[in-house]
Parts: sequence; C-alpha cells; structure tokens
Amino acid sequence: MLFLAVFLLFSMLILRLGIVQIVYGEDFKREIERTEDVTVNSPVPRGKMYDRNHKTIVDNTSSNAITYTKSQGTSTEEMLEVAERLAKIIDKETDKVRERDKKDYWIIKNPDLAKAKITEKEWALYNEKKIDDKKIYDLQLERITEKELNELSESDLEVLAIFREFNSGYALSPQIVKEGVKAKEYAAVSENLEQLPGVDTTTNWNRKYSFGKTLQTVLGKVTDSDEGLPRERLEYYLSRDYSRNDRVGKSYLELQYEDVLHGQKAKVKNVTDKAGNVLDTEVITEGERGKDLVLTIDMDLQLAVEKIVEEELLKAKQQSGTRLLDRAFVVLMDPHTGDILTMAGKQIGRNEETGRSEVQDFALGNITTSYNVGSAVKGATVLTGFSTGAITPYTTFYDTPVKIKGTEPKRSWKSGLGILDYKNALKVSSNVFMFRTAINVGGGNYQFNQPLSLKPGTFNIFRNSFAQFGLGVRTGIDLPNEMAGFKGTENAPGKLLDFSIGQYDTYTTMQLAQYVSTIANGGNRIKPRLVKEIREPILDKEKVGPVIKSFEPVVLNSVDAEENWIEGVQEGFRRVMQEPSGTAYGSFASADYKPAGKTGTAEAFYDGPERSKFNEPPEVMNLSLVGYAPYNNPEIAMAVMVPWAYEGSTGHHANNDIGRRVLDTYFELKDKRHEKNMNPEQPVQEIEEKAEGAALLEEIDE
Repeated sequence: MLFLAVFLLFSMLILRLGIVQIVYGEDFKREIERTEDVTVNSPVPRGKMYDRNHKTIVDNTSSNAITYTKSQGTSTEEMLEVAERLAKIIDKETDKVRERDKKDYWIIKNPDLAKAKITEKEWALYNEKKIDDKKIYDLQLERITEKELNELSESDLEVLAIFREFNSGYALSPQIVKEGVKAKEYAAVSENLEQLPGVDTTTNWNRKYSFGKTLQTVLGKVTDSDEGLPRERLEYYLSRDYSRNDRVGKSYLELQYEDVLHGQKAKVKNVTDKAGNVLDTEVITEGERGKDLVLTIDMDLQLAVEKIVEEELLKAKQQSGTRLLDRAFVVLMDPHTGDILTMAGKQIGRNEETGRSEVQDFALGNITTSYNVGSAVKGATVLTGFSTGAITPYTTFYDTPVKIKGTEPKRSWKSGLGILDYKNALKVSSNVFMFRTAINVGGGNYQFNQPLSLKPGTFNIFRNSFAQFGLGVRTGIDLPNEMAGFKGTENAPGKLLDFSIGQYDTYTTMQLAQYVSTIANGGNRIKPRLVKEIREPILDKEKVGPVIKSFEPVVLNSVDAEENWIEGVQEGFRRVMQEPSGTAYGSFASADYKPAGKTGTAEAFYDGPERSKFNEPPEVMNLSLVGYAPYNNPEIAMAVMVPWAYEGSTGHHANNDIGRRVLDTYFELKDKRHEKNMNPEQPVQEIEEKAEGAALLEEIDE
C-alpha cells in the first residue's frame, strides 16, 4: 500500500510537470522574457527673456552634470554599491548630509550591530506582532550613539552624499547627482558607465542674468533640482506631465509665464524587464527649448533710472531727519499701451555676508508695498467732485482753514492762497479746495467750528471713483502677488477730508502710474504689462525667433468724466510744472519737453523694518510725484515714490529731483537713438558705482 501511494504521487507530479512544460510552457517563457516600455520626460532649457530692444535679460548657461536613474527593481544594496564606485571617481560635497542620513547609512553598513540595538524582549514583542518594523527601526535610530556616527570617515560621508541623491529621485526619472562637474570627472564617469548602472552624464541648465541683480526681484526665481515641484502646486504640475524633480518658476515672471517658459520636454522610452531593470532607452521625440518672452522694459533706460534713484536716495540720506529713509521707487509707463518701460526700486539694506550697508534692488516694491501718497491724488478728487455734481468747473473756494468742532483745524500747506478754481487749486496744491469738495460730495453743511455730518456711503463713493483710475485696486499687471493697498477703517468726516488729499488710504507706485496714465490719455484706464510678445525659440543666438503671440493693449475701463473735465485737470497739472507758483515749477520750468504732473507730500507714520525699535511709530513725511510729457501729446507717464523721506515739517525734495532727472534721461536717450540711429543690439555699458556712493554707505554703517 505504501509503494502504491508513492507510485500514485510520482505519477501525479510527472503529469503536472508535463502540463506545465507542454501546455503552458510558451506562456511562462513569454512572461519571463516580458519587457515593459515606460516613457519618461527629460527637461530642456527654459525660454529666454529679452527687453523691448531685444537685448537678452535672462538666458541659460549650460554645465556638465551627472545623473542617476533608479530602476523600479533596484535594491538599496545595489544603489549603495554604485554610490561607492562613483565616489572613487568624483568629488561630492557633504554639506547637505543630515544626522538622520548618517544614521540610516550606519544601519545599512552595520546590519548586525543595528540588530543588536534591539533587546530580546523587544524582538519577542516584534515576533508576536505587538510592535512593527517602523517601531524597531525607530528604536535603532534612537540608540545609535554620537561616537558611532563619528566613526564615519570622510569617504563614507561622500558615499552617503551620493547615495542620498540616488535615493531622493523617483523611479525611471533622472536625478541630478552633481552639477558643475569638472571635465576630468565628466570624462572618467563617461568611460566607466558600464560599471555604474543607472549613472549617466548629461548637460544641465541654469539661469543667467545678463544685467546682474537689475530687476531680479521682478524676473523671479526658478526652483533647483533639490526643491523640485513646489508642494502647494504639486497636483497642478503633475497633471500637466511634469516630473516631481522638475525645475519650475517659483516667483513673479518666471512663475507667471511658467507654461510658456518651461518648453517641450524630450520623451525617452525606457525598456525594462519584469524586475524593473532598464534594458534599453530610446528617444521618442526631441525636446524643444521654452518659448521666449520679449518684455516691455527698456534696459538702457532701466539701468539709467536705477542709477538716478540710487544717487538721489544716497544724496537725500545726507540730509537731516532722514534716519528712517531707506527706499525710493520709479515707474515709467506708456500711457496709451500700458507698456512698463522702467520699474525701478532701490532699498538700503544689509549684505547678509558682509553685514555692511548696500543699495539693493527692490523693483518688486512697486507692486508689493503701498504708502500714503499725499496731494498727487488731487486730480482724482476733483474729477470725483465733477462726476457727483458736488462742484462744477466754475466752482471756487476761498482757501482758509477748515475746522470741525472737536478737531484740530485743517489747512493747506501754505497760507494766503486766496480764492481758487480747480485748475489753480491743483497748481498750488490747495488742501482746502479738496476738503470743501469732499464735504459737498458727502452732502455736508459746513460751518466753521461746528459739527459736520455726511451722508452714509460717502467713503464708498470716493473709493469707487478712485478705483476708476486704478487707485486702491489692483492694476492688473502680469505679475502675481500684487497688493491693492490698505483702506482706513474709520468713517469720521475728518477722515474723509484726509482721504481727499491722499493721507488716509495707501497706494502702490504702480497704481500711481496707472492713475496718471489715465489722466494723460484722456480717461482710459490701461492695464500695465511687462510682457509684450511671445516668440519662437531659434538656434541663432544673435537673433530672436518669429512672433507667436503679441499682447494688445487692454482698456480696463473708461472713467465717468466728460472730456472737458479731464482736459481741465490736465491743464491744472501743466500749471503745476510750467507756471510760477506751481509746486513743481522750480524743478521742471526749464524742461523743453513741457511736462505736466502733480506733487505729493503726506503726513504719515513710519511702519518700516525698524518699527520694532519704537514704542510709538514716528511721524514721517512721504514724498510722491506723478507726471507725463509732453503735456499736449503724452508719450511717457511717470510715478515717483519716496516713503519715510524725512521727519519734521520740512526737508529735501528727492521726489522732484528724481522725477526731473528721469524725464531728462528718457528724452535724451530717445534723441540719442534718433540722431545716431543707435543699434538696439549694441550692448549696454556697465554703470560704474561712484566712489562717493560707497563712502555714504560707510557713513550709514557708522
């Protein structure tokens, strides 16, 4: 019976083997030999950025790099073995290695010692499934001593640094192990690729800024390979076929135009076996560099204006009462198209490396910081009065202090201004005319030193009217994170009077530029823009590609005002700069390009980086200037902002000094190009920093 049972079992085994080999043999053979095609994307250089004259602002610079592509079936031991071989060929910085990395590496290299870190009791609990693998591993990590970690040699740390890069990548996605590889290392790795599975040599691309730090805060930044995709937008990018370690724009223009700049990635097919090992690679489609952006910025003008702002900022800093002055801004804009020709901002700050004071780029402050701007907004106040019927072009007011019961008198900056119509009120910057206009808009019955009540919603009437000019609302510029400014929260009648002269709500320099452009062009609020065209990338570095898309001017709205009202405000602005007693006459009377504009001085409270040093915020004066030229055919609009200019009732006039030099420079550059038929491709000469500027910064430090 035993013999019979054994005979039957062997018979069944032979029958089963026959079925497997004869019936299903080919199926199993195909399964063993089965391969899988996995397509991955390889990054390409980003698109370039040019100025309006096709000078390169942002380019790409290539560098040798070593990458590692992890197969799906690659084990930790195999990766570590490759890392050890690679460490003998290249030098790898170890500054990114963390203590946790060292502990993980120690456990891999010392499995027996790591196992001994766990007590018999704990292993018993593990076997009884009362604690899991993670708990065991955490206990091992906790019990590794500092002495044991210190036993890791420099060569161990170098291997660890490489292994760390290997392990941070995703399966079948190339991960950069080292950038800026020396030619000798590059050649050595290339010669030993057969002994380094997964390792490859390639070219990496980094952003190059042709004009240094000029406009860099506006141009934005790109993530590096360690950062990869931003966590907050991970799903967005993954849904658009990005890889997790792709480099993308993370701020401002680089972020705003990421879809244009990132390009068409090369598609590479990896052929893998059943275990996930890469057997072969095949290029399916070649990549294409990202599309190029042509900006509206004129870099010749930008550099010249930045120099002016820096010089005048340091010059003003020499005056008394300027301990809090640290910044100034200028925006130059085409009032008909919205093209931003210059977006300059300078700030005195500390160099992180040296600790010394230096003038830094703060162009971004034109849209991200807002201030009380003072009388520059009076053109909008007058037009609000006209549109609501509160005043007419024939209305006059006698300039005498306005006093509401229980409050301090409110007066103009200068006494004896007399009886004024709106044009002369703008010319001499009468506060009283604006106060009386605001009272009429609110339906108030003003009597000296008596209570004043205004109809509900008057603040909304004013703010809605100001918004038509771009004041107190986002301008719509093609940059993220633009701020709208801050609105005062109190609704007392006296606060409305402050609002009417620009001393309540806060506005950005870009809003001022949009506001004055609206007046200059006859009442159309134009959307500011920094990108003019998108162009096809081409190989010829000396030329730009064909236009793919041109951005046309966008009119956001037309103000609710009759043509003759706007013309009257334009005349008032002309008188400011071209007639005696105009508040900017002393600075602009001699200008042959016949400008028009409005000055502003606002009493404000300091809220800058030194605010924590004071119990109460110090009272300061903000200076502003808006203008355009020529007054009868505007081609350029300008906004100047100098916050926290000085403490006290009197001080410098940096706003006017900057404005005059900026407009002079614009027209001089225009004439120079016209007369000499200047080649727009000609490189801009670097502007050397004056020795006196460095000396002033040293005085600030002292």
